[in-house]
Amino acid sequence: MKDLIERLPKVELHLHIEGTLEPELMLMLAERNQVQLPYKNLSAVQQAYHFDDLQSFLDLYYLGASVLVTEDDFYLLMRAYLRRASSENIVHAEVMFDPQTHLQRGIGFEVFMPGFVRAIEEAKAEWGLSVYLILCFLRDQSQTAALETLTLAIPFKHQITAVGLDSAEIGHPPSKFKAAFDAARKAGYRLVAHAGEEGGPAMIAEALDVLGVERIDHGVQCVQDAGLRKRLVDDQIPLTVCPLSNVKLRVFDQMAQHPILDLLAEGLCVTVNSDDPAYFGGYLTENFLALEAALGLSEKALRQLLANGVRSSFLPEAEQARLIDQLW
Repeated sequence: MKDLIERLPKVELHLHIEGTLEPELMLMLAERNQVQLPYKNLSAVQQAYHFDDLQSFLDLYYLGASVLVTEDDFYLLMRAYLRRASSENIVHAEVMFDPQTHLQRGIGFEVFMPGFVRAIEEAKAEWGLSVYLILCFLRDQSQTAALETLTLAIPFKHQITAVGLDSAEIGHPPSKFKAAFDAARKAGYRLVAHAGEEGGPAMIAEALDVLGVERIDHGVQCVQDAGLRKRLVDDQIPLTVCPLSNVKLRVFDQMAQHPILDLLAEGLCVTVNSDDPAYFGGYLTENFLALEAALGLSEKALRQLLANGVRSSFLPEAEQARLIDQLW
């Protein structure tokens, strides 16, 4: 099964580029940019990657992002992920980025976007990898800040496919960002949102009904609501599930308790993704291997999960059909 997982073409839909910052690159950039980190060496950084919940992870995540200063830093970050993605036979990735994390440090779109785009263009030329970018609003900031971010993105609109919503879910319901998502829809962006990770199933319904998103990032708390699951099946709303992330952040205590294969069997359009792989202990292939080890992932389920990923992407239908043909 390992050979098959590695060999089959894959699509990744839930990946935060800032969450691919490996400890080695973090330390190198901190030294180069003279950013003080509370870690003396690589071992100390690796120890810091043990956290208890979403907020403790986010604290580390934002600290790590502070080492990203120049256009070249963002290029190196994106390039490192895309090289890894290509090595895992990921043929298409829809990559999330958090502009507000950088804007609040005085680093604007004119710095990070050229770095990202240069790496993306190289990956297409060298490895045939296609990449779409998803601009995510931080839900612990205000809707006004989200709208301002959308305005700042206007010169780069042609390089951004979708708008999303991420960061701490509790206390920040999707409805807080209705005007921002209405504006993004009017501007022509595709729409996604994190919901139902820490928050309950009502967060998922609200993201669909109030924000009008096409895809739910995480969504695993739908296990609590049979009516919602029926809706997700009937409408084939994609869920971009991140198994290793869910266990690392204690959404589920262990992988054996993860409901993804039950949801798949029930007919939900679930997909497998790596979220913040540098922090959660595994990239996309390792997520599939973890499902096989803990839940006995079958070849049929593997191929269905991969096909769901393709169908849930924002790729043109003809390209989706071409990739799906390679999976069966």
